[in-house]
Amino acid sequence: MRDVTRGVPAPRRRTLLKYTGALGAGAAAASLPACGGPESTNDTGGGGGGRDGTLTAVIGYGNDGSWDPTQTASAFSMAANHHIYEGLLDTDPISREPYAALATEVPKDPHGTVWRFTLREGATFHDGKPVTADDVVFVFDRILDPDTQTLAKGFFASWLEKARAVDRRTVELVLRFPFPDGLARLTLAKVMPKHVFSRPGAWNDAVKGLAVGSGPYRQTAHHPKSNTAFEAFDGYNGPRPPAFRRMNWLTIVDAAPRVAKISGSGADAQIADNIPYANIGRLERGGLTVAGGAGMNNLFLMFNTRRKPFDDVRVRQALHYAIDTEQMVEVALKGHGRPATSFLDEANPCHRRAGTVYDHDPDRARALLRQAGVSGLEIDVLAVNVSWIADCLPTLKSSWDAVGVRTTLSPQETTAVFTKLDQKRDYQVVAAASNPNQFGLDADLIMHYNHGPGNLWMQYTRWAGHPVAERLFRDMAAATREPDPERKKAMIQDYIDVVAEQAVLYPVLHNELMTAWDADRLTGIRAQPYPGINLLRAKWA
Repeated sequence: MRDVTRGVPAPRRRTLLKYTGALGAGAAAASLPACGGPESTNDTGGGGGGRDGTLTAVIGYGNDGSWDPTQTASAFSMAANHHIYEGLLDTDPISREPYAALATEVPKDPHGTVWRFTLREGATFHDGKPVTADDVVFVFDRILDPDTQTLAKGFFASWLEKARAVDRRTVELVLRFPFPDGLARLTLAKVMPKHVFSRPGAWNDAVKGLAVGSGPYRQTAHHPKSNTAFEAFDGYNGPRPPAFRRMNWLTIVDAAPRVAKISGSGADAQIADNIPYANIGRLERGGLTVAGGAGMNNLFLMFNTRRKPFDDVRVRQALHYAIDTEQMVEVALKGHGRPATSFLDEANPCHRRAGTVYDHDPDRARALLRQAGVSGLEIDVLAVNVSWIADCLPTLKSSWDAVGVRTTLSPQETTAVFTKLDQKRDYQVVAAASNPNQFGLDADLIMHYNHGPGNLWMQYTRWAGHPVAERLFRDMAAATREPDPERKKAMIQDYIDVVAEQAVLYPVLHNELMTAWDADRLTGIRAQPYPGINLLRAKWA
């Protein structure tokens, strides 16, 4: 077996959101077990419940997406990486307020154009090597490299010019212009050991699961489509010390076995995310705490604009107007969501009802299709098999069938869907889940995640070269540089109106994510409004 480190809100009951106001990019998978690590989802290391026990978690998303922190949008690996790696600053998982992680303090002047950081004395990577300024520069150089395509580039390149080492423990970030929101984004630049990841082929290994950080937990085993195991890193001296000696995170995408792992007399997990809405009452009656987090989690539609007739904005709009979103919320989500009224969820401070809102209007959908000269349209929907998405798909099909669009559903594993997109295979429409809140809360970041020029999503849509897209990107860049907060907010709201009108990649609804845990065994758990879990402040009860 291969050693993966070698060389290297208070709980609440159901919230009826109706009455109250990503995705890994097709990474290849490989097994990287460590000697002594659990070999299957049945090995939980002896169970939890004490200081030396193993915490077992169930994650409702695959662990076979990319694990490269500069590249991944995988719910599982992003959540895990927050326990394995550190940024100069990291953020609270709910408020997203930045705190000093590898750095000793948060810069006092967020409006400055040079931020200086001193690294925590004695910080070491999981292989025992010290963390240095060169490691920090190494990661930022990768993110900012114009010849390297990373997801993280879209969060930094517009405002960050460079990182430079001052001495072994001091590093400076040089900004292109004042950008206070950048402090919270530093958690997305996880510091990785240069001596490990500068080796030939190491970035491919990172995609497949190699993880060597300086955080409170070290990865000890990684079995794609099964589990990933961790143990407390004894060399950690930072602000979030590990509370669990060992952790075993199981990946169970199918809803029924995921719920079974945390409920009933045979339950051997203490926490699970992505709880199906239909199971909330039963889990609560069984003594578990179930809490939700509402934010940017959404079901979106993405169109291939080089495939006719989806190059016609009227067709894209028609397909959105056709969807009975109220029925989808009530039937599939049991009230734990609401139809999209903007790209942003309604709790976002930058939310404004968009100029185009796709209320259910089948007559308008039929009229738009007629105006576009489209009849007898047949669509094969390439969809991810995330459980709550699967619950929504029948309503999507029945809605489109009702306006004369013959619809076939093709749900597949998330990794399979995005592998096809990365390989530039032909498709018509993708239905999938996304949540930019994995990366942060600020609207500029959220919009650049899906609509930034040159990013993967725009490559998937084949829309980036369209004149409307080019104008949108210019408007987005201007908003990023705008120093006045209120003016910036208005600029973002205005270009979101364009995004809504074009509907190239646009949410159908926003929904609440549910987490369940055994409060008799765990404390410090907070349900978060994006996939995964964060156990950095949790401990045994």
